[in-house]
Amino acid sequence: MTGSGRRSSARSRIKSKTDANEDGPLRNAGDHRRNTTRDHTSLRLLNVNIKMLLGFTVFTFFIIWFLINRLVNPDQEPETPRVITPFPAPKLMDLPMFQGEHKESLYWGTYRPHVYLGIRARTPRSLVAGLMWLGVKDGRYHLRHVCQDSDELSKYGWSRHNGHDFGHQLLVDQDLTLETSFLKSKGDGSGYGGDWAVRLDLQSEESRWTNDMQRTGYLFFYVADEDGNALSLGRDMFDIHEGSLLAIGSRADIGGWQLHLKGMESLEVHYSGFRTPHIHNLSDLVLENLAAQAAMFNRLQLSDTSVSSPNILVFQISARIPFKADIAFVSGTGVKTSRVEERLSSLTGTSLTSLLKEKQSEFDAKFENCFKMAAKLDSESVVVGKAAIGNMLGGIGYFYGQSKVSLPKNTKLKNHDNFLLYWPAELYTAVPSRPFFPRGFLWDEGFHQLLIWHWDVRICLDILGHWLDLMNTDGWIPREQILGAEALSKVPEEFVLQHPTNGNPPTLFLVLRELIYAIKKNKFTATESNEISSFLERALVRLEAWFQWFNTTQSGKERSSYFWHGRDTTTIRELNPKTLSSGLDDYPRASHPSEEERHLDLRCWMLLAVDSLHSIAELFESSSEHKKEYGSTATLLSDFKILNQLHFDFAYGAYLDFGNHTEKVRLSWKEIKVGNNYPARELVREVLEKPELRLVPHVGYVSLFPFMEKIIPPDSWILDKQLDLISNRSILWTDYGLRSLAKTSSLYMKHNTEHDPPYWRGPIWMNMNYRILAALYYYSQVNGPYRERAEVIYDKLRGNLIRNVVRNYHQTGFLWEQYDQKKGKGKGARLFTGWTALVLLIMGEVYGET
Repeated sequence: MTGSGRRSSARSRIKSKTDANEDGPLRNAGDHRRNTTRDHTSLRLLNVNIKMLLGFTVFTFFIIWFLINRLVNPDQEPETPRVITPFPAPKLMDLPMFQGEHKESLYWGTYRPHVYLGIRARTPRSLVAGLMWLGVKDGRYHLRHVCQDSDELSKYGWSRHNGHDFGHQLLVDQDLTLETSFLKSKGDGSGYGGDWAVRLDLQSEESRWTNDMQRTGYLFFYVADEDGNALSLGRDMFDIHEGSLLAIGSRADIGGWQLHLKGMESLEVHYSGFRTPHIHNLSDLVLENLAAQAAMFNRLQLSDTSVSSPNILVFQISARIPFKADIAFVSGTGVKTSRVEERLSSLTGTSLTSLLKEKQSEFDAKFENCFKMAAKLDSESVVVGKAAIGNMLGGIGYFYGQSKVSLPKNTKLKNHDNFLLYWPAELYTAVPSRPFFPRGFLWDEGFHQLLIWHWDVRICLDILGHWLDLMNTDGWIPREQILGAEALSKVPEEFVLQHPTNGNPPTLFLVLRELIYAIKKNKFTATESNEISSFLERALVRLEAWFQWFNTTQSGKERSSYFWHGRDTTTIRELNPKTLSSGLDDYPRASHPSEEERHLDLRCWMLLAVDSLHSIAELFESSSEHKKEYGSTATLLSDFKILNQLHFDFAYGAYLDFGNHTEKVRLSWKEIKVGNNYPARELVREVLEKPELRLVPHVGYVSLFPFMEKIIPPDSWILDKQLDLISNRSILWTDYGLRSLAKTSSLYMKHNTEHDPPYWRGPIWMNMNYRILAALYYYSQVNGPYRERAEVIYDKLRGNLIRNVVRNYHQTGFLWEQYDQKKGKGKGARLFTGWTALVLLIMGEVYGET
């Protein structure tokens, strides 16, 4: 806009100057010449005519050239870069199975996993709701809203959640115990998606009260419209004892709606209304309002004021502890057939109590039917199993936004930023950890679905479909999905960009392979089998593109070899350059990254992918030109002789990576000058000998990938060597599970940088232990000389894993990201109910293809 104005002004100034010349000196000169001889006048006119003719000719030439150029090279819109171009195939989420009743049944849910209790709809700009409360610590109030370790809750998480319409959560904050129950209902008169209710039950140990602060509970329930639609206070707000209506509003998706409060005790209610597009900053707005009221009136309550046309309403519910409050949301109001009072009655009070008990019983029955644990384990283990599936399902979120993708190398785009925006997309996914990783991670999701499909295959397919629809035209899927302002608010800026040259383990094939196997074994109803088949048929073209992306961008120099791209070849601070794209982060690889590398784990992931593709093609008796190619590639990658030539070290009796490597690398302190020549020290990498191409002598999880993929023949002596590695206490075995890196490794429990402690260099991880355990179970069932030994190791490892996770849960209240290899203590992120929840499958001995 500004540039166009500038050009217009310039043209005006030039035109004015020309006009002045034509009307002034030139005209006067002409008049003077006309008073001289005619010959002079004729000559002047002739000169002018020649100049005009030449000018006209040149102008005409350029016009003709421009028209011809337009015809030959018509103007086109700037071409969208391939990296942000969607894959050109029908979307999986457009399948009929994901429409109609299924879509509506999942419309509302606890889809905001990053807050302690958050409700939204599966739509980009939703009406959202959530809970805050005031906790007391060291004589001071603290507002709780977003899940974070600094709140120091001793326990929180879903004890039960069915993924559809019911969940129960227990939160323990110092002396307060808060139970939240969620229930959905769809009845006559409801709007799209139905109604929902939340029960809040606040308790405290009266014997531990030391002052009046602990006798009163302060809860804050809010409703906010992401689309900016104005919300209105209910008519009963000013006398809550006579009515229950808190707020009303209207939306195109659900029609009119009302929010009601029903208290079983005497409740004091205050409110405040805000208008902001930044809902993720709501905690700050509430704190500012409370602080202003405390400063002016010395009272701990909201201001009972609202801005004009608020899109956020916050209601403070206060009462003497203990107390209960029911909050009911009814949709489709404002029409004669809405039956609001009747629906309200069924969602509150004794009716809600009955419904919640009924849903709890249904959950418990389904849990036993799916995992059959009652006869196998004690009640303490069953509690942990229910928390595992409850938190996995209760942690499912819905996100909408655009990923930031780093600019491809040699890009011709004139972009002042260092990124491109992916197309606007939605994602329905489980998350690894509500406080630490409340967003989608590609390689985690495959492990999540190993559990979820056993509970609800429809939810599993819905999640898989959302992920595969994120594929670009090259067959690449961003590995970490940070969609929307709420998700972005939890991620440091340096970790936001996604790099299109880097992959992530294609773990979605883990669950796809299990689904194919289950279809062949008739483990589904006819309807389920048909839906899975329809899904796989449409997904095949995307899965083929995904495999081809890996096969072309991550291939190594040797035939049938692969290596993870993205390692830093210039680092001076990392002891061993990380391989983030592998998912195993700091697991030791070749000391000097190069294109000569051969990564064993990626080769095995490629076998999983191509074998799954071949199975899908066989399922449909496909005449695809790729079918034979997939079969031959699967045969090549499962060839035991070739695998051993590329990766087996006969001296170690172990499978290893290959690359440019030396063991003589260390971190050393170096003195540097900073700011005004001020001396400082930093820890830098020091290489003491020239690296050489060789097998990389680090035994750990990567070494066991051929074992996990069951490539090793049951009668091979190499299988016995793998059992040695697993059961040897000096290498991988502990009383709590298998450690990630052998004690004999030179990098065992070593920091990778000054501030980068060991991550995959010793601690115990559940996802890898689950896969190793599944392979042990397999080898204990097939004929071979090592069958009995595999069974003994399987039983011991399974027992160790279950005992340690159950003990930690009951001691700390959480499942953990990883477990210490020395004492078995939970480490890393707590409330890590991503792949650690696989302990439930271990409890139930559910291993997919067995």
